[in-house]
Amino acid sequence: MAYRSVNPTTGEVIETFANHTDAQVESGLMLAHALYRSDWCKGARPPRLQVLSRLAEVIESRAEDLARILVREMGKRISEARWEVSITADIARYYAQNATTFLAPQKLDTSFGQAWVEYHPIGVIVAVEPWNFPYYQLIRVAAPNIAIGNPVLAKHASIVPQAAVAFEELIAAAGAPPGAWTNLFASSEQIARMIRDDRVQGVALTGSEKAGSIVAAAAAKNLKKSVLELGGADVFVVLDDADIEKAVEVGAAARLNVAGQACNAAKRFLVHAKIADRFLQEFTQRFERMKVGDPMDESTDMGPLCSTASRDDIAAQVERAVRAGATLHYGGKIIEGKGAFYSPTILTNISRDNPAYYEEFFGPVAQVHVVRDDDAVIEVSNDSHFGLSGAIFSSDLERAKKLASRMETGSVWINSRSATAPELPFGGVKRSGYGRELSQFGIKELVNQKMVVVANG
Repeated sequence: MAYRSVNPTTGEVIETFANHTDAQVESGLMLAHALYRSDWCKGARPPRLQVLSRLAEVIESRAEDLARILVREMGKRISEARWEVSITADIARYYAQNATTFLAPQKLDTSFGQAWVEYHPIGVIVAVEPWNFPYYQLIRVAAPNIAIGNPVLAKHASIVPQAAVAFEELIAAAGAPPGAWTNLFASSEQIARMIRDDRVQGVALTGSEKAGSIVAAAAAKNLKKSVLELGGADVFVVLDDADIEKAVEVGAAARLNVAGQACNAAKRFLVHAKIADRFLQEFTQRFERMKVGDPMDESTDMGPLCSTASRDDIAAQVERAVRAGATLHYGGKIIEGKGAFYSPTILTNISRDNPAYYEEFFGPVAQVHVVRDDDAVIEVSNDSHFGLSGAIFSSDLERAKKLASRMETGSVWINSRSATAPELPFGGVKRSGYGRELSQFGIKELVNQKMVVVANG
């Protein structure tokens, strides 16, 4: 596994990083475990929350430089990169301000006497994180675990090493002691050994279904708690009473943001038969107007995919879907020239026996399915291996709420695309993973929920 920065806009190799040796990995683990056993992790919480507060300030002071790293390293549009830097700071500040409340002892009613639950750290956490949101994915692990007192060893994706190094520097600049957050350019075998190590007590992973199954199996075999956020095939439902213009505009953004490389991007558009023709016409026109190009150009609507390998994978996936009977309604082309560019694409007529029906398309490819009624919406929505999030567009909120309650997903957004915020739990069901990150729910995933009872005399 080579850790290498390649600009996906130009194909230029920016920098290559050497993998950490076994000795360096062991040193990082020793340092993290020693910190866990210290007063910094097991003592009063305010010093840790002060680090998070300063981290937000440090991120904001370096915002433009941090954003440009994302543009160069994974092709994110500059506006998308600035948003990611901003929410990264927001999450750090959110836990600095709210962790004390979230982790306050919780009283229990019992006939035994006085009882309560306390929240304590459990030990070193191994985090395995993806490339599509290089800072945001890390802060989702870093902020709650710093607040709790769990040191983290982080293995970032091999194509975003500059972002990984920058994030580690931010944590240090905020005043965290060595060992609180350690970046490791580690191999799969080194990660497996760390999970087996008794000093590690939890695992967090965001990534593919394949990676998740491997890490989850290793964690389970060694009786370690794990939290997984995996793929998605999110539905974007447009009912017959929806504001079609709004649904088209939001739907296009929901599919093409970050060139479609988001777990919770809209991927399957379920459109009511009464308005399907109009929606598809306007949706296609919106795709046609997308300006694909230089992610540093403020007028660009969509940049490249993260790599030429990812672009070639999505192109091959579209070709397989068409060979299996899908209709290539629009796009479906590699854009010639330098860079990992692929055209915004729409597929229709994807039958249930087409393998594409159940696949995640991690790129700018929308599936459009026509549905006859609300029951059909639920039938198609839930007929999926995934269950991350979904969106419903309707002018009848009660109708939308009833549909939302029937969806087998971790979240549902009504008259909005699926999004994220520090205060909202993020995670899914089925093959989209388990556990939650962010909010008051996420901070309690990797903690010791210790019950204390003072018995009646």
